[in-house]
Amino acid sequence: MTEHRFYGDLAPWWPLISPAEDYAEEAAFAATLLGDATTTVLELGSGGGHNAVHLKKHFDLTLVDLAPGMLAQSQKINPELVHHRGDMRTVRLDQQFDAVFVHDAVDYMTSEADLRQAVATAFAHTRPHGRAVFVPDATTETFAPETDHGGIDAPDGRGARYLSWSYDPDPTDTTILTAYAFLLRDETGRCRAVDETHETGLFPTDTWLRLLHEAGYAPRAVTEETSEDRPPRTFFIGVKGQP
Repeated sequence: MTEHRFYGDLAPWWPLISPAEDYAEEAAFAATLLGDATTTVLELGSGGGHNAVHLKKHFDLTLVDLAPGMLAQSQKINPELVHHRGDMRTVRLDQQFDAVFVHDAVDYMTSEADLRQAVATAFAHTRPHGRAVFVPDATTETFAPETDHGGIDAPDGRGARYLSWSYDPDPTDTTILTAYAFLLRDETGRCRAVDETHETGLFPTDTWLRLLHEAGYAPRAVTEETSEDRPPRTFFIGVKGQP
């Protein structure tokens, strides 16, 4: 899997690029799908821990991410949670959970084979009658080219701003591209510009449902409830039956 500066040397800027408070509403909706009786949740691709900040109010969370820099950021704001480094395609913790949560890090599964592996990982960590919730940014049916921007300032004088542009250069394959431009201001007021492009996966709803079913889940798709000024996401839920 490609290593991105976004999650490497730029990881300390993550809280300014994508603030934790921006995740509150989406995490609250995800919590309703993870189940009222759920007590233990594994988050695969937990990133900087910004979903976990909100979900840990409801669940006993264990976090897994591939990028050491992002795990370090998460440990700063979620020091009480267990963190593991691992690839969502291959990691095995020898433990099962009431639910598995996979947010938009699943977008880095760029082929059906990758996505199948990630679903298999979730299934291996889901207890009987437990569930998994997957949250891709878009499906083939809902994707549209878009631009976005954001970023905030920190009390120490640092600041970050970004512009992103998502587009699909080849609608016949299973990937899209997102180009990012970052302006990063350090404590002295000096600014620098960084840019990079990320390739991510894009799959039809039928593919998601089929792969969940093939793994052993009873699958369904749920449309997100959101007040944000963007199209609602499709959440995919799989419920695991008896072994």
